[in-house]
Amino acid sequence: MNIKIVASGKLKEKFLKEGIDEFKKRLLPYSGIEIIEIQPVEIKDEHLIHKALDEEAEKILSHIKSSSYVITLEIEGKMLSSVDFAGKINEIINAGTGEIVFVIGSSCGLSKKVSNRADFKLSLSKMTFLHQFARLILIEQIYRAFKIIKGETYHK
Repeated sequence: MNIKIVASGKLKEKFLKEGIDEFKKRLLPYSGIEIIEIQPVEIKDEHLIHKALDEEAEKILSHIKSSSYVITLEIEGKMLSSVDFAGKINEIINAGTGEIVFVIGSSCGLSKKVSNRADFKLSLSKMTFLHQFARLILIEQIYRAFKIIKGETYHK
């Protein structure tokens, strides 16, 4: 199994980079993990948000294979408990999918082009998080999911 996180923007805060690096290291026994940072398109006019998101979509979609299972993080996505999230990951693995791609959009959201490509739409919470925090929360939950799937003790 290979996991890819495609995210808009670069991490700037050292503590977030260190946290993500720690969970990337912890994930290695369970899965390959790759994080791809997409340069967000600058929005100079609020009326052009959709155009900018569509430009960003082309960059995002270029990193997704037709055989990949795509999970987008979206406000209107489905909220899952950690146990249910682990079940979802396990279901995807058992279906024989070789790659799961998680997509985190910009602060303006995701283009419909990316949202329409999603096999599953996930919401981390009803709360709003900085996109950089969402990346850390997501990778920790992916790690937790593998620990749950394997019946290991991290979860409790």
